[in-house]
Amino acid sequence: MSTANQGMIQGDVKARIDRWVARYPENEAQSAVMAALRIVQEENGGHLTTELMDEVADYLNMTPIAVYEVATFYSMYEHEPVGRHKLCVCTNISCMLRGSDELLDYMKQKLDVEVGQVTPDGKFSIKTVECLGACGGAPMMMVGKEYYEDLDEKRVDEILDGLE
Repeated sequence: MSTANQGMIQGDVKARIDRWVARYPENEAQSAVMAALRIVQEENGGHLTTELMDEVADYLNMTPIAVYEVATFYSMYEHEPVGRHKLCVCTNISCMLRGSDELLDYMKQKLDVEVGQVTPDGKFSIKTVECLGACGGAPMMMVGKEYYEDLDEKRVDEILDGLE
């Protein structure tokens, strides 16, 4: 790993990334790129910047393009600011057949925000995702790291009203 002075990759962030790096064979630090991107994204309020991806590349001795490829391939990495509560609504076939499109429209109207935007107070953003792997509980969404299944408008209201 690079020993250059990093902007965000210092202190606790460095220690958290290093714990992931230690899980892989010596000289294979790049194997921790997904974890490193997740950690840096969390520390940056929920989104990545080119500068942060460059720091990760430098820290893990990777080319910047290799990091960009990972960060743009996976939908869990954000490249624009997100709300304090990112609402990830599943739109795959099981959820769609059980009303996710209607729930998505309901949330957009309730929050007065479109997919990919952040509410003016910075509290919420909405993102559609292809599949969250909870087809038996469709329709569903993920807020932060929590799954919410068998949703209807009433349950969505309860969830959103319960978030600070």
